[in-house]
Order: sequence, then C-alpha cells, then structure tokens
Amino acid sequence: MDDVLGYEGKRVVVTGAASGMAEQAAMILTELGAEVIALDIKPVSAPVAAAIEVDLGDRASIDAALAAIDGGIDSVFSCAGLPGPPFTDAQVVTVNFIGARHLIEGLLDQMPSGSSVGCIASAAGIGWQQQIEMFAPLLATTSFEDAVAWIEAHPEVMPWGGYVCSKVVLNQWVASCGFDYITERGIRLNCINPGPTDSAMMPQFQAFAGKEAIDAAIGPIGRYSEPVEQAWPIVCLNSPRMSYVSGEAFFTDGGFLGAMTMGRQKGFDLLDGGAL
Repeated sequence: MDDVLGYEGKRVVVTGAASGMAEQAAMILTELGAEVIALDIKPVSAPVAAAIEVDLGDRASIDAALAAIDGGIDSVFSCAGLPGPPFTDAQVVTVNFIGARHLIEGLLDQMPSGSSVGCIASAAGIGWQQQIEMFAPLLATTSFEDAVAWIEAHPEVMPWGGYVCSKVVLNQWVASCGFDYITERGIRLNCINPGPTDSAMMPQFQAFAGKEAIDAAIGPIGRYSEPVEQAWPIVCLNSPRMSYVSGEAFFTDGGFLGAMTMGRQKGFDLLDGGAL
C-alpha cells in the first residue's frame, strides 16, 4: 500500500487491537509500513510487530505494559474500551478514560515533538460542552487512584451509565489536554466520535440500551458503520499529514450530529445528554 500518510518506519501503539476498529487500524498501519505495538487484554491476531497483554482497569497491568515498551513512539491509538454491563459504571469509566489516560501519559516522555495521540470516543459523548463543570473534578485528578476514587464516590454523574459518562469525559479531556500537549510538548491530541458500528461490542450495546435507541443514533447515511470505516479516520487523524489539527473531536457518525443540530433528525438532547 502506498504510504501517502507518512507512517513508513514509524513506531505506533494501538490499544484494543484484538478486535473491531483497533484491529482494523493495526492492520492498516502495518500495511502502511509502521511498526505496530498492539495492546489488549485478549490475544491479538493482527500481524503486528509486538503484542502486549494489558488490563486498562488495573494500574499495575498498565505500568507493566509501559515498562515493556521501550524506544521512541510516534503515535498512540487509544481504542480499547468496555461497552457497559456486565461491568459496573465505575469499571467502564476506569477502562475507557482513567486507564487510557494513564497509559497515554506514561508514554509521553517517549514521544518526540510532532507525535500524535488519537482516541476513539463515541457519538454518545455528544453535548460534552454542556457538562464541563460536572466533570471538572475528575479531569483535575492527577493519579489513577484519585480518579477511580472520585468516580466511585459520584455515581450521580452517570445517570445514563458509565459508557456515556466515559465518552463525555474523554471529549472534554481531549479539548483540555489537547492545549497542554501541543503547547508544552508539540504532541497533537484528538479523538473521533463514531456512530453505531457493527463491531463485536454492538450486541452488548443493544442489550443494555435497546436496539431501538441505538438505531435512533444512526445518521442520515442510513446504516451502521463497519469497523474499518472508523479505523481509517483515526489513522488519517493521527497522520503527519494532519499536522495542523489538534484538540479536536471528529464526529464519524454518518451525518448524525449535523442533521440533529439543524433539526433534521432527532436523537440525543444536547443539553441533557439523554435520548429523546
């Protein structure tokens, strides 16, 4: 594959690489000539340079994975996550945000200026701008333990479950720390917000939220996306070709946000963050 995106010879870390969007991203990056270090709690089958087991809900596991990653890193693809039940809300937020943040921060000193970090959030994080005050104390935490303690002590901030909460907070963190990363280190931090995607986690989403609610979030494109259709946007976003894009949330939702904002489609209440 022609390397028009500038990944030839780059070293990248991909979390969640055993399946779904992350697996597709790992495969694309390998084809583009990157040295891919894949992290997941499950076995990775993609043809990557190295695979490391990690549990993002366990600080010791994250620290062990970090110790196993030596040398410079040019890009981090933070794609791992939990959908919800049977996991508790606090566990979901821990894996989807707190653990992901701890891993990324643990790699920063290995990343030169010009590097990039891309996270997979979700269109479920829509309306994050209206909830900044609510989650400011969580964003202000500086350790894994303090963040876990805060989310466990504040179940009231998760009326729509830990998954929605984690994606709201992840969008807020990207917007806030995107400033720090680029001004202090020259590292770009962005995220994508996929709409409903036909991945291995979709049955769990449908069982928890109801298929009707999930289908209501399908944009005017009229179908679920495929994992590879979300992998390409985050690969592009992290590419050196996107060197002027930082602190941004890219909605890869089949047109849902635009249609909803203009009153062409009902979906989620931007002020409440809840389903209409």
